[in-house]
Amino acid sequence: MFSALARPAGAVLRRSFSTSAQNNAKVAVLGASGEIGQPLALLLKNSPLVSRLTLYDIAHTPGVAADLSHIETRATVKGYLGPEQLPDCLKGCDVVVIPAGVPRKPGMTRDDLFNTNASIVATLSAACAQHCPEAMICVISNPVNSTIPIATEVFKKHGVYNSNKIFGVTTLDIVRANTFIAELKGLDPARVNVPVIGGHAGKTIIPLISQCAPKVDLPQDQLTAITGRIQEAGTEVVKAKAGAGSATLSMAYAGARFVFSLVDAMNGKEGVVECSFVKSQEAECAYFSTPLMLGKKGIEKNLGIGKISSFEEKMIAEAIPELKASIKKGEEFVKNMK
Repeated sequence: MFSALARPAGAVLRRSFSTSAQNNAKVAVLGASGEIGQPLALLLKNSPLVSRLTLYDIAHTPGVAADLSHIETRATVKGYLGPEQLPDCLKGCDVVVIPAGVPRKPGMTRDDLFNTNASIVATLSAACAQHCPEAMICVISNPVNSTIPIATEVFKKHGVYNSNKIFGVTTLDIVRANTFIAELKGLDPARVNVPVIGGHAGKTIIPLISQCAPKVDLPQDQLTAITGRIQEAGTEVVKAKAGAGSATLSMAYAGARFVFSLVDAMNGKEGVVECSFVKSQEAECAYFSTPLMLGKKGIEKNLGIGKISSFEEKMIAEAIPELKASIKKGEEFVKNMK
């Protein structure tokens, strides 16, 4: 997954990095002082793919940036604080990652975050549309099923919308599916790949275990149980943290994995595939996550749903109404904005 994390630390940290255009990604993290933002920024700082890391938040970014800037890797790091500094944070960026917003507490659904996070994502998307309209936008802020339609509608309002460049980061669902299947079957999780399609909340999360590589056979009771666990894995962490937050470290890992895949593809690497919640014609709703072939300009090709089981077909049918409602909620929010 992360080739860099698999090597001995000394090799990663001390290797002399090439400074070709290939490894010159300028990445911004918006919400960089938060519990996802900080570990995400650390993973990005540790990557040879990143040459410039700009960190934005409404508090603490100078400190986070100062701390990260002491790490012996090539990426320059600078912190930006408050709305008046946001334009400078975004100028010249190739990729913008948005983990900003409030996390879930026990008893909350991702949709309960809507009111707070919707306006945060709308504000940050507007700044991106104005100051780095060509950048790839990767939204982590929940509820992703609504925040991606929000980002899209904001970009449309500014006349700079490109459907190949706005991504809802659902990678944590794939990471969890890979891990749980590997644990169940005694496999190396780094060698398991389970596509997860649909959305990024509860029953809209649809793991295609029938397409798992390597192929795995599970009896229906095990299949139902592990599917439910993948769908509710976020809640598992929220409960385990007992009020102290939601999945932040695994989300930072998944966010970094997605960014590294995207940058690899932008650098011309071929065959890079990640699932992501994007504008789509693959299902009966306007946005849907499926495996995407990534390229220099973002989405090169939507690989679609592929051959699936009747169990998976049923899950898609059950997810569509919820997805449609979440998408509509995001679109209406932007329509009604002052």
